[in-house]
Amino acid sequence: MIKKLVLAVAALLASTGIAFAQVDVNKADAAALDGIKGVGPSMSKMILDERAKGEFKDWADFQGRIKGVKGKKAMKLSEAGLVVNGKPMEASAAKPAKAVKAEKASAKADAKAKPAEQKAAM
Repeated sequence: MIKKLVLAVAALLASTGIAFAQVDVNKADAAALDGIKGVGPSMSKMILDERAKGEFKDWADFQGRIKGVKGKKAMKLSEAGLVVNGKPMEASAAKPAKAVKAEKASAKADAKAKPAEQKAAM
């Protein structure tokens, strides 16, 4: 009975497409990349073309070199089993573009405020 249950669960998981194996962008061929949910033939080609120029160092390098892969998309690919140099993407690395822009704007405002504060202190 237990064997049948284990086999049924294994069959169910296999049919749902849950990825157990990780696929490294620096080692995988086109077929392995196509097996990742969210990666199609055109993205596989783009990854292989960019990898021919040099291996991807990390997720930031991957996102910078592969068109259309930014925070949310990169996180989804990582959750589907894609890794860069054996490492999945960390949730903190997937900041939305708006959050990054807000941080930059805040830093600029702080930089402008400091000279004004220094003059007032004199």
